[in-house]
Amino acid sequence: MQGSRPQRRLTGWLLAAMTALAPTGLLALETSLVAPGASKELRERIEETSSVTTADSRGLDTPLEILSAALSDYRTIVQILYDEGYFSPVVSIKLDGKEAADLSTLSVPAQINRAVITVETGPSFRFGKAIVQPVAPDTVLPEEFAPGKLATTGAIQQATSAGVQGWRDAGHAKAELANQTIIARHAQAQLDAQIDLDPGRRLTFGRMFINGDTDVKHRSIEKIAGFPSGEVYSPAQIQKVGTRLRRTGTFSVVSITERETPNPDGTLDFDATFEDLPKRRLTFGIELASRDGLDVTATWTHRNVFRRAERLRFEAALRNIGGAEELDGRIGLRLDQPDRLGPDDNTFWNALLERRNTENYNVTVASLAYGARRTFSDRLYAEASVGFQWSDADDAYGDGRKFRYFIIPLRSEWDERDSKISATRGFYLDAQATPFAGLSGTESGIRLFGDGRAYTSLGTGGKLVLAGRVQIGSVIGPSADGVTPDFLFFSGGAGTVRGQPFESLGIPVGTGIAGGKSFLGFSGEVRGKVTESLSLVGFYDYGIVDTSSFVGSGAEDHAGAGLGVRYDLGGFGPLRFDLAYPVQGDTGSGIQFYIGIGQAF
Repeated sequence: MQGSRPQRRLTGWLLAAMTALAPTGLLALETSLVAPGASKELRERIEETSSVTTADSRGLDTPLEILSAALSDYRTIVQILYDEGYFSPVVSIKLDGKEAADLSTLSVPAQINRAVITVETGPSFRFGKAIVQPVAPDTVLPEEFAPGKLATTGAIQQATSAGVQGWRDAGHAKAELANQTIIARHAQAQLDAQIDLDPGRRLTFGRMFINGDTDVKHRSIEKIAGFPSGEVYSPAQIQKVGTRLRRTGTFSVVSITERETPNPDGTLDFDATFEDLPKRRLTFGIELASRDGLDVTATWTHRNVFRRAERLRFEAALRNIGGAEELDGRIGLRLDQPDRLGPDDNTFWNALLERRNTENYNVTVASLAYGARRTFSDRLYAEASVGFQWSDADDAYGDGRKFRYFIIPLRSEWDERDSKISATRGFYLDAQATPFAGLSGTESGIRLFGDGRAYTSLGTGGKLVLAGRVQIGSVIGPSADGVTPDFLFFSGGAGTVRGQPFESLGIPVGTGIAGGKSFLGFSGEVRGKVTESLSLVGFYDYGIVDTSSFVGSGAEDHAGAGLGVRYDLGGFGPLRFDLAYPVQGDTGSGIQFYIGIGQAF
């Protein structure tokens, strides 16, 4: 049945109106890139950067959007070619056969179905002239910016940055680019580049103005920062000031910016802005071993205790939970005071109360010390302190033995690892020396300990890592029965020889085992990635303990080996699971397992 003429006319009007109001577009844009002579890498870069070839992923689906993308691509593609050393390119972008540059955005076609990008790179250009002037003494310009080298915009930018930075390093804080002359000589396929710099005047450091919402006293910030007022300007000095302030662990934001305009007297002032971290932080740690049971640690940190950027650290640990030995643990307290001495020094208080219950000895230790730390760099520090230690022990030499010491602990740590939690290259050295003077009839001497670790990935980018560790210790001076057992050395357990019970290797004394006056330990691991998160590890540990102050031929020894699995937890380090078996010595038997967070070393 057909409708009346007015009905048919109304229907036609409605269809026409809907067609007019509907957005004109295309179901799918067909794109292609023609670039004869271009390398595969260059073609891929153009395709990945072009707004036309990536229109679908960018959500560009109307003719106006496609035309706008094509018009912007002329500049984009030419810049890419300049970056690669092609300074006489020809770029054509045709939309349904018409050059995009000839189309007007005021009269856009109703449909665009096909886009063809044609690129003629032309010859690659070499630098004819490559000049930066004037250049500050000791400025090192990039090797790529020189006559005969491939001419790229990247090389020009690097040369400009190096020239400006050279003047800044020489004290000219406001050095800048004055003029840049670039001439392309097409017949010779050469590019002449001249960079003219304006060094500006040589400046000295003025004042540092403290801003931001911080509870730290301004006087403490100034003392910690060591701002070099009056010295010749140097970017490295500013970086050092920021590092000192961040090192306190008090601030979430440390921003030090130079002011735009120097002072008339040739000084340059800086604005320092700070934001504080939360004042309190609580962390937990856990480690499980088959024989030793569960060890749990908790650390509570209070930042900026007295508004002088101090850091109070309280540590508690419970050990042998469910293990073969009696429950024991420790409580430690350390207060760091970064504003007492110079900018790279701080003082600290250290207190410890500890109870150790092992198969071979029981000891209660209390100590109190006051010291100072010198930070040489982010990777190297040394510290020294003086204090007292009290020890009450039951061991192979007798029960109820008391030791009283005046101690001078010395320590230096040098850490060149690429990661503290899962290193793939670099090394770590920890050297400790503790002279002790006996009080109330206790013998005197010195305790030495060193821990060295090295890592290499053999050029595999961390997929295969070889890790090695050497530990060495010695007690010089007192007799073996005249020193507290916590100064002596045992071997066995997660920190020395896996596969052997904790501190199971010592020196036979009657029916018991005592610690040795010297120790030597070796550990080696091969770590291989299976996936980005999962790794397999093979390891071998070896430990030696001797009665004398230096390991000799008649020393007691044992070894263990095993396999492990690591699962990366991101910033926390890997989750570690090790299975180990004794392979030498008679201190243990059967498989032992270890679970923890972080690498074994």
